[in-house]
Amino acid sequence: MEDPSRMLPGAPDAPAGRAERPAWLAEPLQLSWRFAYVWLRNLRVWRRYWFSNLLSSFLEPMLYLIGMGFGLGRHVSGIEGVPYQNFIAPGLVASSAMFAATFECTFGTYVRMVYQKTFDAIIATPVSLDEVIAGELLTGATKSAMYGSVILLVITGAGLVPAPGPRLLLVPPAAFLTGLVFASLAMAVAAAVPQIEMLDYYFTLFITPTFMFSGIFFPLDDLPGWAQRVAGLTPLMHAVRLIRGLVMGRTGHLTGDALWLLVAALVLLPVPVLLMRRRLVR
Repeated sequence: MEDPSRMLPGAPDAPAGRAERPAWLAEPLQLSWRFAYVWLRNLRVWRRYWFSNLLSSFLEPMLYLIGMGFGLGRHVSGIEGVPYQNFIAPGLVASSAMFAATFECTFGTYVRMVYQKTFDAIIATPVSLDEVIAGELLTGATKSAMYGSVILLVITGAGLVPAPGPRLLLVPPAAFLTGLVFASLAMAVAAAVPQIEMLDYYFTLFITPTFMFSGIFFPLDDLPGWAQRVAGLTPLMHAVRLIRGLVMGRTGHLTGDALWLLVAALVLLPVPVLLMRRRLVR
């Protein structure tokens, strides 16, 4: 029996379709260890341009830290008992994880899928479309952990982490989990938009407001109640609170925020798989 997850538009032997349910929705998940090949392939490509990629992802949060933390922070009294730059530094670790996965699985995925025809080439091998998508998601989450770890090292070296300890080892896994959530959202959007220019709407209407109102730059307690409830629905707010708790040694919300992100990841992971199948399977 032909594997529908391996068929792309234009495939000459694609079946006419099933009467009751479309193939992209009816077929079970076609997933094996071969998704690791896609992950390794993407990392090998990234390794060729690692300096420029890492530098661009490193500079932006550093500019926020210097401008907002050390610049504006001179005119702002401490927040939650710490200097302003110490308050925003953990949030920039979380935002780095978000942006790394989002860029990788929106523009990166779209270019590989539409312009470079990388998906077509990979599924001509024994690797299925589901495994390609899993590899892409893992790539996004891996980059989140790497970039978040780099920012963590910088803020630790700058003395912005009070009493560094073994708890900091949990920050990269937290960044990975954050990246998995945002990679799923990003790839779902990449699968849904007809043109690459429309990805800008995702950044303007979701990523930027999420970045501004997730508690990175000010406590959300100052917002109206309805705004706090809306912010509580965004993954970045939980990621910021989780990573800030690990960096600051505050354990109040750690378990709840980690579980929130884990459940969100489990719920969202099938979404890009189904949307990519709907787009590519005939």
